[in-house]
Amino acid sequence: MPRFHMSATILLVTLLSVASAGDTPCGNKAPKIDTDLPLVFCDDFSKGADNWEPADPKAWRIVSDNGNQRYEQFGQSKIKNPVRSPFNRNIQKNAVVGSFVLDVKFQSTKKDYPHRDLCLFFGFQDPSHLYYVHFGKRTDDHANQIFIVNEQPRTKISTKTTKGTNWDDEWHHARIVRDVESGKIEVFFDDMQKPIMTATDKTFAWGRVGIGSFDDTGRFDDVYLFGNAVEPARRSR
Repeated sequence: MPRFHMSATILLVTLLSVASAGDTPCGNKAPKIDTDLPLVFCDDFSKGADNWEPADPKAWRIVSDNGNQRYEQFGQSKIKNPVRSPFNRNIQKNAVVGSFVLDVKFQSTKKDYPHRDLCLFFGFQDPSHLYYVHFGKRTDDHANQIFIVNEQPRTKISTKTTKGTNWDDEWHHARIVRDVESGKIEVFFDDMQKPIMTATDKTFAWGRVGIGSFDDTGRFDDVYLFGNAVEPARRSR
């Protein structure tokens, strides 16, 4: 994993500036990430989910779980994607980033089966142009990989993955590290020292991030996005 450096002073100032802006409740729970990238967004859903844009709002809700507010994707989204890609897509509304680190806690709530999954999205420009990570129970060309959607059905771009994501009913920790200059993408699951998936792709140099699943259900919490905020540009091809 490439090392990113951020001083405690920069991190503190960033946290305070985000909190003072009233965007989302960061609190004292920011993950310990060795990064130069500033914190541009965080959400623990204690004030609802107004910062999110679900493809189908009827499939999502805020729930209370052991005294914590969680964002739950509990039903199947009734949408039609332009090309084959995850149906249960929920994109953060405002933060457009280039290079970034996305840190998320999530829990699968689907009964166990070989393609049990949750997904994280990034580089999202519109429903036909995005990347996503599929954390699938069993790996194949359409599961447990990093994918690109570029005006055609999702295409695997992973150069490394595992035999599968060992889903159970517990909460897990995921992280995506993206460097747009090199095109490098690293994905972590529970162990933040060793990536479970890697890829290199420069197709989309900016976009929004998101949470969801392909066609399963799950809960999400403590979303932190460190990154270089950018203005949307003409789409890369």
